[in-house]
Amino acid sequence: TQSTESSGINAEYGIQDHNLRQRMLKYTPEHMHCHATFYGPLAPPNTTFIATQGATDKKTSSFRIVATGVVLGLNKTIEVVKKLKLTGTPYKIFKNTAFLKGMFSSILEVSKFEGAMLKTVSGIRGQVKRALSAPPGAFRASFEDKIQISDIVFLRCWVNVEIPKFYAPVINLLTADKTWSGMRTVGELRRERGETIPVNQDSLYKEIERKEKIFKPLKVSKSLQKDLPFKTKPKVENKRKKQLYVTKRAVMSEPGERRLTSLMQQLLTAQKESDAKKLQKKVKLPVLKFYKV
Repeated sequence: TQSTESSGINAEYGIQDHNLRQRMLKYTPEHMHCHATFYGPLAPPNTTFIATQGATDKKTSSFRIVATGVVLGLNKTIEVVKKLKLTGTPYKIFKNTAFLKGMFSSILEVSKFEGAMLKTVSGIRGQVKRALSAPPGAFRASFEDKIQISDIVFLRCWVNVEIPKFYAPVINLLTADKTWSGMRTVGELRRERGETIPVNQDSLYKEIERKEKIFKPLKVSKSLQKDLPFKTKPKVENKRKKQLYVTKRAVMSEPGERRLTSLMQQLLTAQKESDAKKLQKKVKLPVLKFYKV
């Protein structure tokens, strides 16, 4: 038999973005290729390999090929990153500047993210400026507009994923006497003991209920209204408590006035129909004629 080498490994899956960033994937894509980063035996690039499941089980001789791939390269300094979203809330607001807390836990963390971009739920963008002495993790940030005390501020960033340094080589599995048995997986252990998968209640999806914001009406001072041009002045009349006599009374038209009103309505309707027909003729596209050469 030909000597082969296999191993037990723990891989992190990822995909390469357009900016050469290795973004971590929680699950392998169904109809696409992805990268797997792991510690394993030395192999030159373009070496093919397969991954099997169930080959180390003594009870059954069957196994299943779960993945096939090619070695792309050997690189110990490769970085796999995943998206991280940090949230914070403002506790003091001064026009376009605000003091935020709850996003970081120390001044050192704030110093690492100086200049990072922020964004509120309402879409107002901002930037991390400087750390504050108290409370721990608080910092000063500037925004393009004044934010509300009830706003939630997000910071989207990328964090490195540590590759598990696990590699268990097996010299040969094709011999007649199989004396080696691999470590059982967590799924096999749970199946034997009859245990269920633990569920983290914080990871479950919940319905988000947000209170509807009621914005105050815009009030323009009288001194500012005087300086504004007429077209931009507020033209909202105050509601009257008592209706005027003109609005209360019913207008009764005479028979001659009714005939005149109906005649004018008929003329306006005929004019609108004729204008619509003229417009339809103008919009009509010309007919293209093709001649055989």
